[in-house]
Amino acid sequence: MIQSLAGVIGFTVLAWAISEDRRKVEPRVIVAGLLLQFAAALLLLKVPVFQSMLMGLNGLVDALQQATMAGTSFIFGYLGGGALPYDETVPGGSWILAFQALPLILVVSALSALLFYWRIIPLVVRGFSLVLQRTMDVGGALGLGVAANVFVGMVEAPIIIAPYVRRMTRSELFTLMTSGMATLSGTVLVLYASILNGVLPGAIGHILTASIISAPAAILVSRLMVPEREGRTAGDADPMSDAVSSMDAITKGTAEGVKLLINVVAMLLVLVALVALGNQLLEFLPHVGGKPVTLERLLGFVMWPVVWLMGIPAAEAAQAAQLMGTKTILNEFIAYLQLAALPPDALSPRSVTIMTYAMCGFANLGSLGILIGGLAALTPERKDEVVSLGMKSIVAGTLATCMTGAVVGLLY
Repeated sequence: MIQSLAGVIGFTVLAWAISEDRRKVEPRVIVAGLLLQFAAALLLLKVPVFQSMLMGLNGLVDALQQATMAGTSFIFGYLGGGALPYDETVPGGSWILAFQALPLILVVSALSALLFYWRIIPLVVRGFSLVLQRTMDVGGALGLGVAANVFVGMVEAPIIIAPYVRRMTRSELFTLMTSGMATLSGTVLVLYASILNGVLPGAIGHILTASIISAPAAILVSRLMVPEREGRTAGDADPMSDAVSSMDAITKGTAEGVKLLINVVAMLLVLVALVALGNQLLEFLPHVGGKPVTLERLLGFVMWPVVWLMGIPAAEAAQAAQLMGTKTILNEFIAYLQLAALPPDALSPRSVTIMTYAMCGFANLGSLGILIGGLAALTPERKDEVVSLGMKSIVAGTLATCMTGAVVGLLY
């Protein structure tokens, strides 16, 4: 617990230390941000009624997986999870990521578009936005953008407040970018939960909670690194679907899901290949500690103090640090796959929970390209500013999710 408390303080101090203008930092932002994180964590993780609700979401994950399996089995046969025409000699050998897990993105994308058209998601987003505005003293447009990032992607969220993005202050623009880096979209949330269910009971509840807690953490960290030196951008926007019917929403949601699915497959293929290539080059170096030098081990050395500050025991920190390094340099999908594949005794249940929260965000180099492309299209005249804030947003998003991991470490 002392480790995690040191982490919360340490990550806050680090964000302040690398601030553009430390004298402009508002103490109220620090106090409000920390209190909101702890309040949300306590409410969602310790109050029985909310615990039951979050655990109940596992039934939703199972239902979506079964429904997706029905579709993949029909289209791809045994490759998609249908009956095997041969005996499986290697347990799990018939499981194929591209045909059995990733298609879940299509189903969730279509379902999300339908819920958006039915005004269910917009209602939740506006409620969450109101809480952020009242507690964190952010403008209406920014509050809505941050709230939207918890439920939709880092490109879709700015589109919701597109009329206001161009006149946002530098601090607000950075906060919008950081919130995209520190949260996950609903489209991949269910996919990651399905991967982690075997090692973390109630995975979807934890991942959803992580995104919610990371929203105020993102505001806190971003306002420390790039303090507000101008007035808040007032105004608001009403999240609206451009679909004209439920079927139109499903069709458009599926089309968007196809784009995302192709992007995920391509990024996974390229990143895994690049890591393998990098490790082949490192084979020429002498072994360290009787083991070959790999990118994962190098990243682990850098991230060791970070995961320790979140509350990971020293004996488990090296393994956890490799996961955090993989998440930051590659992406959270690969990191979650590695977490799910670890031996049962590699990390304790508490450490698995902390790492699930700490890795729950899009802060990585691949996502940065997507974010810059999306914002540059919305506000081309501010493209240079968006690019200049890019690497900072990765740092801020990583600090925000690490702070969320530390907060959870205090409660477990």
